[in-house]
Amino acid sequence: MTHLPRLVIAAPASGCGKTTVATGLMAAFAARGTAVSGHKVGPDYIDPGYHALATGRPGRNLDAYLCGPERVAPLFLHGAAGAELAVVEGVMGLFDGASGQGETGSTAQVAKLLRAPVVLVVDASAQSRSVAALVHGFASWDPGVRLAGVILNKVGSVRHEELLREALDGAGVPVLGALHRRPRVHTPSRHLGLVPVAERRAEAVDAVTELAGQVRAGVDLDAVLALARSAPPLPHVPWSASEAVSGAGGGTAPGGGRGDAGAAVGAAGSADADAAVGAYTGAVTGRRPVVAVAGGAAFTFAYTEHAELLRAAGAEVVPFDPLREERLPPGTAGLVIGGGFPEVYAPELSANEPLRRAVARFGGPVAAECAGLLYLGRELDGAPMCGVLDASARMTERLTLGYREAVAVGDSVLAVAGTRVRGHEFHRTATEPGASAVPAWGLTRPSRRTEGFVKDNVHASYLHVHWAAEPSLARRFTERCAA
Repeated sequence: MTHLPRLVIAAPASGCGKTTVATGLMAAFAARGTAVSGHKVGPDYIDPGYHALATGRPGRNLDAYLCGPERVAPLFLHGAAGAELAVVEGVMGLFDGASGQGETGSTAQVAKLLRAPVVLVVDASAQSRSVAALVHGFASWDPGVRLAGVILNKVGSVRHEELLREALDGAGVPVLGALHRRPRVHTPSRHLGLVPVAERRAEAVDAVTELAGQVRAGVDLDAVLALARSAPPLPHVPWSASEAVSGAGGGTAPGGGRGDAGAAVGAAGSADADAAVGAYTGAVTGRRPVVAVAGGAAFTFAYTEHAELLRAAGAEVVPFDPLREERLPPGTAGLVIGGGFPEVYAPELSANEPLRRAVARFGGPVAAECAGLLYLGRELDGAPMCGVLDASARMTERLTLGYREAVAVGDSVLAVAGTRVRGHEFHRTATEPGASAVPAWGLTRPSRRTEGFVKDNVHASYLHVHWAAEPSLARRFTERCAA
């Protein structure tokens, strides 16, 4: 049993101020000397960057759809190890989840899995007495969710705050604080949400410091901490990357693994993968293969657990910045190029011809997601890219967004044919493949289509997958890097 003070910051809808309050609370408590762990419900990569800035620890995602509900508490305890307080920022409205999946993927589901009290952030800018009806409705909707406090946001005046508190006196949910309307903290956005910390670090530090000051001035931090300490012990064992890659604690996501449908897609090569399952790379080769992981301003989307799984599988993980570095890290045996904003930095990425040529010549295992896919193509909005894949990409007006279920069409450096995963798409680009393209995934839900590319040692796709749900991806990739 683990007793960890914790709370979930939720809201009736998007845009009410969850990120403001959650990040401000993390920074305010950290400034008091409290060891704080920040977490984000859902697949979002950007908010955890601000959480990391506020806490000094890696931001972590908790996604019951991508990783399965059974992994939420273990991943939470792993990420919060050594912390004195954990703050979990919700996603969308409290009860909003994966489309057509009931509560799956919702903030409410994660709160119940963590047995954590919920603080509701209410945008009070256009209401007074009605706030009591809103809070009462959210508090009574699901008896399994403990709505234990309210923080009022965008309050217009002292008198407005008095009216709101008066209305909530009989609602049975205490008001923990009120943030008055003021000039917005400078947190710029663009087509996929907030601008990531890596692109504006100095300004982001100032913004987080200002958020901490606002929360400290308007919220009863002692009452918040007392509420967090009221959370009961969690009867779970923390997730372990080493156990996951060795098969002792990994398992598969709901619908994961190689089932009947997967076997039908293609059994070729599965015996080879099964034979390799139990072996740590270091034990086989006597060395740790270097896996270069793209980072910097253009490639900011990554789940912290991916690097942990690669290390546990035997890799030496070395970050590099494709915007600034003209060579791959010495001894690179594999490349991981995740998501981000290559469309914003297309001219700079294209101008780094030495690195583009190095990637084109590389020939070793490559796992790429979304931005990585665009970088490996021939061109992006007319700017030459690496040319590893016979595909070109362009920005569009249409946002492609949502959870997906997929199965590996064939064997690759990342997955055995038939491996089932859950993923997430989030992009405003379209890719036009050449005639010889071989797909990486067959999407089975919500619609049926193929996705991504497999070519030689390259696996590239728009699909973001959380490897903690399918640790065999990290294990297989590392083994191929060492081969």
